[in-house]
Amino acid sequence: MSLQLSFAEASAIGPREENQDALRLVTPTPALAASKGYLFAIADGVSQCADGGLAARSTLQALAQDYYATPETWAVAQALDRLLLAQNRWLQANGGGQPLLTTVSALVVRGRRFTLAHVGDCRVYRWHAGKLQRISEDHVWDQPGMQHVLKRAMGLDQHLVLDFLDGELRLDESFVLLSDGVWAVLGDTAIAAILRDQPDLHSAAQTLVSAAHLAGSQDNASALLVRVDALGETSIGDALVHLQQWPLPPALKSGQMFEGWQVDAILAQSQQSLLYRVHDGQQQPWLLKTLPGRLYDDHQAGQALLAEEWFLKRVAGRHFPEVHPASQRQHLYYVMREYSGSTLAALYADAGPLPLAHWLDLAERLLRAVGMLHRRQILHRDIKPENLLLGDDGELRLLDFGLAYCPGLSQDQVCALPGTPTYIAPEAFGGAAPTPQQDLYSVGVTLYFLLTGHYPHGEIEAFQRPRFGVPVSASRYRPDLPEWIAQSLEQAVAVDPAQRFETAEQWLLVLEQGERRSLSVRPRPLLEREPVKVWRTVALVMLVVNVVLLVLVFQS
Repeated sequence: MSLQLSFAEASAIGPREENQDALRLVTPTPALAASKGYLFAIADGVSQCADGGLAARSTLQALAQDYYATPETWAVAQALDRLLLAQNRWLQANGGGQPLLTTVSALVVRGRRFTLAHVGDCRVYRWHAGKLQRISEDHVWDQPGMQHVLKRAMGLDQHLVLDFLDGELRLDESFVLLSDGVWAVLGDTAIAAILRDQPDLHSAAQTLVSAAHLAGSQDNASALLVRVDALGETSIGDALVHLQQWPLPPALKSGQMFEGWQVDAILAQSQQSLLYRVHDGQQQPWLLKTLPGRLYDDHQAGQALLAEEWFLKRVAGRHFPEVHPASQRQHLYYVMREYSGSTLAALYADAGPLPLAHWLDLAERLLRAVGMLHRRQILHRDIKPENLLLGDDGELRLLDFGLAYCPGLSQDQVCALPGTPTYIAPEAFGGAAPTPQQDLYSVGVTLYFLLTGHYPHGEIEAFQRPRFGVPVSASRYRPDLPEWIAQSLEQAVAVDPAQRFETAEQWLLVLEQGERRSLSVRPRPLLEREPVKVWRTVALVMLVVNVVLLVLVFQS
């Protein structure tokens, strides 16, 4: 029998002008419910911060969107922990100089178990057989006059510490999630009395909220109730927590059927990955990516492969490969759609530097794709022409997320030099942590090469210890290039990351407004743009003048 739940929610503003509480209930498809469970969450934005309502809503939205895309081998607590750590960084970075603070209590119910992640002063109770049990702790200062001052909350500290609780579900029990606008006024005795008198969940939720305001609550009041009507089976997700990872697929041969896929052929094989072309039941082409046999016991490599799949799910859209749900998977791999077309590296090899109009179109689409990645807090770290596919359908897609990184979600140990050396930002050679500016540097080198056939700082080999100076202007190789394009490329590949574009959107705006901007931008002096040519010319002129003077002297 599958897990069956009933649930209800209620929230009211009260005397305040804005409701800074947020509630979220996610009831996914049966397959996802079996593997990932049901998600219920409550958040209470801190009114003294820049925008408590934004902090609460964005936190629950991030949870709802991203939890179901996390690797299936992650334990529920591991997934919630990494997601909330990443959201904590977002709250700290987006308050405009002021903190964005919120409390959050997130409950995942799956199979026969529940997992609770909690920080702040919302409260979570279990109600069963007429007894009320509080299962969360209030993270407030235990001093007179400071009972409502938070000592732990989302966005408050760089190192977020969450409370986790995991336990067995009980038939007919209810979970009660309340904001402090309810529990602080009513108290546990009144809460229990309402739950006893109101067996209907919707009536109970509404009564809790209304009773709190009638009792004098000056805060937003919110209640979320979840009742277990039938227990589910032990989920495969719970079993995988102990297995840590699926076994690798066996060596697959052409014509073989494997977990519903018809194997066509091996497309690529490296030290880190193995790629097969497969077909589904409708003979549509897909790509199955797994690990080579030598990595069968490498847990970190297995988690990295699943993280790659998760990144692609997280940024689903026209600029990225589609990932197949693969709900019946029993081995370590993932499947993405195969697209016909050519990489930009192959396009350059066939036709040379791109025409300016075509280049501008591709540059804008690439920046939109990278901007989408960065808004989802994902850094690609391997942007280059070989990883950009121009499909026969006209779409530009960013491929190969094997080195992608997300702060708070990826492995703590980051490869010091990911990707191809020529496209790696200078600061990365010194061990700097991944940043969006490093991705934008790679975009700059990519677009520079596609436009000129050269590299702004020259080609860098893997064994080199490169030194970076002033990048060569792209206009040296493309005299037809508008000055504003050359300047934008130089800004993108600047040695100092502080001089680069801050976001992909900033660079995209320069391209979109380029023609108008070019009328108002004063061209840089020739000495700054082409210093070598200027000094060579000066030297040649001086040489000619000296020769003429010598001739005149001898003639006289």
